[in-house]
Amino acid sequence: MKIKSTLLWSTFVAIALLTASCCGDGEKKETSEKPYEMKKYAKVKLTTDISHLSENQKEMLGLLFQAAELMDQIFWLENVEEKNAFLLGIDDPQLRSYAEINYGPWDEMNNLATFIPGYGAKPAGAQFYPVDMTKEEFEKFDNPDKTSLYTLIRRNDKGELVTVWYHEGFNDRIEKAATLLQQAALLAEDPGFANYLNLRAQALLTDDYFASDIAWLEMTNNKIDMVVGPIENYTDQLFGYKAAHEAFILIKDIEWSDRLARFASFLPDLQKEIPVAEAYKAEVPGLDAQLNAYDVVYYAGDCNMAGKTIAINLPNDERVQLEKGTRKLQLKNAMQAKFDKILVPIANELIVPEQRKNITFDAFFANTMFHEVAHGMGIKNTINGNGPVRKALKERYSSIEEGKADMLGLFLVTKLNEMGEFNDADLMDNYVTFMAGIFRSVRFGASSAHGMANMMRFNFFLEKGAFTRHENGTYEVNFEAMKTASSELINKILTIQGDGDYEAASAWIESKGTIPADLQADLDKINALGIPVDIYFEQGPHMLGLK
Repeated sequence: MKIKSTLLWSTFVAIALLTASCCGDGEKKETSEKPYEMKKYAKVKLTTDISHLSENQKEMLGLLFQAAELMDQIFWLENVEEKNAFLLGIDDPQLRSYAEINYGPWDEMNNLATFIPGYGAKPAGAQFYPVDMTKEEFEKFDNPDKTSLYTLIRRNDKGELVTVWYHEGFNDRIEKAATLLQQAALLAEDPGFANYLNLRAQALLTDDYFASDIAWLEMTNNKIDMVVGPIENYTDQLFGYKAAHEAFILIKDIEWSDRLARFASFLPDLQKEIPVAEAYKAEVPGLDAQLNAYDVVYYAGDCNMAGKTIAINLPNDERVQLEKGTRKLQLKNAMQAKFDKILVPIANELIVPEQRKNITFDAFFANTMFHEVAHGMGIKNTINGNGPVRKALKERYSSIEEGKADMLGLFLVTKLNEMGEFNDADLMDNYVTFMAGIFRSVRFGASSAHGMANMMRFNFFLEKGAFTRHENGTYEVNFEAMKTASSELINKILTIQGDGDYEAASAWIESKGTIPADLQADLDKINALGIPVDIYFEQGPHMLGLK
């Protein structure tokens, strides 16, 4: 059952409901008023200094931009339909921009309300599956590739379900992207990056990403980086099986990366101290973690839809994580933009004045970084033979996993501080900034795994007295109570994951994935002030002075 939660953007939700409420047969009521608000997003110019790059590297960047654009085109097909066909006929430039931000007619940060007349509710499985396919039909479909991250489910001439590998279904664009990556490899001055680009090109052509994931983890000296291909499975809200195409183009921040490197050596011991029964932390992933900071210069596809990623923990393949670990990429310029334009204004309204001094960018950066570190920790496979946690929890996995990463991230910050390795700032900064982060992320809505995780956490903290809400609508962090509640929440999440308990995950989401009335009133207040929910970009080669 899909959860119905309180809609988050109150300044325009009434209009959205009139325009986008879907009847059982998919028909919609329409209104002449606009069911969207561009002010929900703050525009950010995405750029960085590339003066230290050689002419070869700059030429290589041009090829990477082209490959990323092809990932963007594929994601449009996965989410709704071909981009140009969809946008054709949208004359209102504001509406067109809003549709481009959302990669379709559904408001991704307003519980998927439809804002363009003529479209019904968004299919839970987007375009990865036939829209008329039921879960029961899928379960009866006897095909070993049906749950692969890299297959589309389609119907043959007889109406029967079949699997189509991504490299076949998106053949033209995949071949072009692979060729561009191979050409870029010839210009790469770092041998490791050249090897990765060649292996990634081959992976796109075969849908076998293991070797390229390993190569990506083994390169360490590259100034330019790129994440490209089918990566995350948030868009598949039917089963959570299918990965969506995306791309990031990144310029490494050497100074900040050097500052982060020393924390990686502590992770194996910290895995053993996670507050959960031994059986749920006995699995030892590859903890050869790489902590790096980057300026991101291009988002394409899934990562560019609505709410923007500000940190990455990859690869997602559990086999790679257990063998080699993961790389944690902090997107520093995008993170700074969200901190300045969203988190600080929210904190100035909802955090008690006495604790606003504890809202700092360094704490926001650390909380976000260790969130990504935490994705590689905990447990990846159930302890009772139910297979990988990802498959056992199905469409519930993403919300539970995001909740795990948030809480384990705060746990890591806390333990490192207690060890004297992360004590150049007040730990209270991390806790108060974490609380403000809940208000920021809960506004993403129930259709977002991150938004859902924050709703559930807020309600858990509320029950445990981790904060106090004052009559004037401001919140005060109760440090010791939040610290205790955090450990209890980690135990709850990892137990559900280790047991592969789909029913427990569903019951928790359905009972606690809603916004209490008091919190909704407080969110209404910050919405009315016009504080944006997220950011969107002016981006591309021209922003870097490239042709």
